[in-house]
Amino acid sequence: MMACCAVVAATLAIAAPSSAADWKPTHPINLIVPWSAGGATDQFTRVVAGELEKALGQTIVVVNQVGGSGAIGTMSALEAPHDGYTWTAGAAQDLGAYETLGSLKTRITDWHLFLSVANIPILSVNEKSPYKTARELIDAMAANPGKISVGSAGVTSTGHAAIDRIAAAAGVQYRHVSYDGGNPAVISTVSGETDATAQLASEQVEMIRGKRLRPLATVANEPVTVEGYGTIPPLSATLPGFTAPLSYFGIFIPKGVPDDVIATLEKAWRETIANSEVVKKFAASRGALFAPSYGDEAQKIAFPAVQANAWMLYNSGQAKVSPDTVGIPKP
Repeated sequence: MMACCAVVAATLAIAAPSSAADWKPTHPINLIVPWSAGGATDQFTRVVAGELEKALGQTIVVVNQVGGSGAIGTMSALEAPHDGYTWTAGAAQDLGAYETLGSLKTRITDWHLFLSVANIPILSVNEKSPYKTARELIDAMAANPGKISVGSAGVTSTGHAAIDRIAAAAGVQYRHVSYDGGNPAVISTVSGETDATAQLASEQVEMIRGKRLRPLATVANEPVTVEGYGTIPPLSATLPGFTAPLSYFGIFIPKGVPDDVIATLEKAWRETIANSEVVKKFAASRGALFAPSYGDEAQKIAFPAVQANAWMLYNSGQAKVSPDTVGIPKP
C-alpha cells in the first residue's frame, strides 16, 4: 500500500561516482519550471532546490515559465547556453511527448535526468458532485460521450495521461479542458468549472483533506492512504486488470554541459538528495514515492511511462508523429 504519511519505498540503485573534478558554481543557477506555481512540479522542485543549494553552496532561482503544455519552458532550457547554469524540471514522460506532438524537437535521451519522486494520479470530483464512486463517473461518461469535463495540466501532463488511460481502458469519451499547470486544473474541479480531474495526489491532498474534493480512485493498481482522509481505492478495483506505469519527476539538464557539472550533480544526488529527510517527508505528506535516481538507472525506470504516454497520444490522434520514428517503440 502507498501511504501518504508513511511511504516505504526503496531508494533506487545509484550509479557509481564519477572521477571528474567538482564543479563550483560561481553565480546563481536558473531552474525553469515549465508549469504554473503550486503544481506538483513546482512543489517538489522548490523543495529539492533548497536541498541542492546546501550541497552546491549557490543560489538556485526557480522560475515558472508556462505555455505549450510544458514545451515553452523546456525549450528555454534546451536553447540556453550549455554551461550548467540553466536547468528545467517536470515529469520525465513529458520529454518523450514533445517530439511526437510536434511541439519541440527533443527526446528523453537528450537530457541528464535527476529524479526525486514518483507521483500518483487520483481521479477526483467536486465534493458536491453526484458521482460517489469511480464506477458511477465512468458510467456517466459512457452514457454521455464527450460531455463529462475533466481538467488537466495539458496534453503532455501526467493528469492528462491518467484520464486518457482511464478512457481507453473503459471505452468511454470525455471533454478535455487544459490548464497551464496542475494547480489550476485541480482548482477548476474544486470550483465546479470542470466535473473531474485526474491530477497528481500531491496537487490534490490539501483539497481532499479540506473536503473540497472527493477522491474516487488512484489511477493505479495500488491504494493510497491520505492522512486526515483515509484510504483511496485503486482504479483496478473498478476496472480489473488496469495498470499504469509510475510517473517519475525530477530535474533535467541538457546534454552537452561540461562533464564536471554532471559529476557534481550526481554526487549531490547520491550524497544529499538520496539521504534527504526533508524531501522524503515532503513526498510522504503529498502522496508521492521517494525514489531518487540518476544516469542510466533514471532513464531505465522513466521509459515505461514515456512509452505508454507517447503511444496513447498517438493512438488517440493527439500526436502528429508516430513514436517509433522518434526512438520510442511500442510497449
